[in-house]
Amino acid sequence: MLAGKLYPKGIPVYPEEKLPELIRKYDAQRVILAYSDLSHEEVMHKASLVLANGADFVLLGPESTMLKSTKLVISVCAVRTGAGKSQTTRRVASILKSMGKSVVIVRHPMPYGDLSREIVQRFASLGDLVKYKCTIEEHEEYEQHINNGFVVYAGVDYGKILKAAEKEADVIIWDGGNNDFPFYKPDLQIVVADPHRPGNEVSYHPGEANVRMADVVIINKIDTAEKKNVEIVENNIRKLNPKAAIIRAKSPLSIDSPRLIRNKKVLAIEDGPTVTHGNMPIGAAGFAAGMHNARLVDPRKYAVGSIKETYSRYPHLGPILPAMGYGERQVKELEKTVERTPCDAVVIGTPIDLRNIIRISKPCVKVTYRLQETGRNSLDLIVRKFLGRSK
Repeated sequence: MLAGKLYPKGIPVYPEEKLPELIRKYDAQRVILAYSDLSHEEVMHKASLVLANGADFVLLGPESTMLKSTKLVISVCAVRTGAGKSQTTRRVASILKSMGKSVVIVRHPMPYGDLSREIVQRFASLGDLVKYKCTIEEHEEYEQHINNGFVVYAGVDYGKILKAAEKEADVIIWDGGNNDFPFYKPDLQIVVADPHRPGNEVSYHPGEANVRMADVVIINKIDTAEKKNVEIVENNIRKLNPKAAIIRAKSPLSIDSPRLIRNKKVLAIEDGPTVTHGNMPIGAAGFAAGMHNARLVDPRKYAVGSIKETYSRYPHLGPILPAMGYGERQVKELEKTVERTPCDAVVIGTPIDLRNIIRISKPCVKVTYRLQETGRNSLDLIVRKFLGRSK
């Protein structure tokens, strides 16, 4: 149904390793790269493979992929996964709400289940997360928006989603995932860069393109990054896009019960995408543990099932536990890994409180973080000027 009448049985999905074989088998003339957060080197290796097998290698651009809305659209994208898009979206939404605007957030798709049941999803209460059988990653992306009083749309048919969102919004915020281009043409384009990974803003796809298109670039996490790396990122941004407004921002961390981890042995649980394909060795939980002189217990030798496989797939990971939860079985394996890891306490660095998803018998602390702009440029000023121009 979703694939159209030319594919009554759906579009078959194959492992990427079979690409040369599939090009020859089907005499494919064109191969389109349709995913993101890849280094330029990885993109060109894939392009070389395709070209060597006789097909064209294609990258679809914004004009081919963006839908135009009848409402104002503010997009939030990034250079890499884990740069701080979600907290930026929350900040923009709160500014718009304070101005009396009706705001709807549309989230980049996370198509993990039965796609025919995920055409248009509307999340207005935490009960909707249960209704749609959301994964841990989906909980992380939707839950805080819902708790802040905002409606979130997601799903796979972005034409239908846009029509639904336009009925109840003055402004639509595109909450980008995996650093893709926005699916809707933005009237104000905000991009977040991460100085913990300096240079990625000029060496990742489509992160570099996002920076080049941006109206505003936020250099986040300057409070935990080295000053020289912040300067590298800012210089690169100015070279790529001299017209963009640049905002430096902190991402201050706080935990609810520091006494539980001070000078203790702790297990740090991190946001899965940030530390896996985002290539961060540690995240918020690891940084928070360091702030309180806690020692990280390495969970790798206690991991089970697919969690153990995750460490093999992402060898850059440090002594942290990525919060993988794509399905009931993996959630159980995550829970078992936590229970098997000997520690005094658990530091939860995921955007949501994992205690609502899995059983943790050990003492826990929750890390929270928010966007805090520094200097004269601020999102509040920029968003207000933007809305003034748009009247």
